[in-house]
Amino acid sequence: MSDAVLSARTALVTGASSGIGWETARLLTGHGATVLVHARTTAEAEAAVERLVAAGARRDQLVELAADFTKLSEVAVLAGTVVKHYPSLDLLVNNAAAMAPERCTLTDDGNEVSLQVNFLAAHLLSKLLRAPLSAAGDARIVNVSSSLHRTASMNWSDPHRVKKYSRVAAYAQSQLALTMATADMAPAGSGITAVSLNPGLCDTALLPLYGRVGAPAAEGAAAVVRLCLPETVVANGAYFDGDVIAPAAPAAQEERSLKRLAKLADQLVGRAA
Repeated sequence: MSDAVLSARTALVTGASSGIGWETARLLTGHGATVLVHARTTAEAEAAVERLVAAGARRDQLVELAADFTKLSEVAVLAGTVVKHYPSLDLLVNNAAAMAPERCTLTDDGNEVSLQVNFLAAHLLSKLLRAPLSAAGDARIVNVSSSLHRTASMNWSDPHRVKKYSRVAAYAQSQLALTMATADMAPAGSGITAVSLNPGLCDTALLPLYGRVGAPAAEGAAAVVRLCLPETVVANGAYFDGDVIAPAAPAAQEERSLKRLAKLADQLVGRAA
């Protein structure tokens, strides 16, 4: 049964074809939201929507969208589609994530693949969707990060880690960048609030990176959706461990590092912005 607290709101959930993203979409529809269900391909988006309807969502609450985040041009097209059809966007959940592969892999845009999918796509989306997010008046961006961000460091001289690659270090760096950039996604006066969270260790496609048993993805999604609800008071740039506000990595508070990251991210997304 819907409690309808989000019945007048529209949410874009990236990486919503499985795991925490799909469960987040399911829970948001349960609260009455219209959910833009993003997946890598049209077929995956359509399949996700079919499963959501089978799980109890109304078909008229769901819109399928496809974009391969290993191609920044597709991220830009996705944003353009949303801007065209949704002049007001209440929620952006940056959930899409990829495990860093065993060997350093660069996208056609020239970026290490997990850095692009996990961070640069979210950075680009938040910029290109700023107008509809601001138009909503009280929009939120929720970035799904990881506790691994605390183990990471930004490799400023070699952000794609071509010279010395480790899949765990690459993935952790992508999550550190996402966490660091969160506050900057909601500039003062924009009417947007951005937060990030570690949803906990869940049984998703990323679990092998941690090598442990995980909780059901629905538990992680519940923590995500809690931050989407108007009754949950949040401050811009805040970081949560599950339901509890927690300290992010020290780099997330370093003004010089934050400015450096913003400049780097703009350079790496290049013409797609």
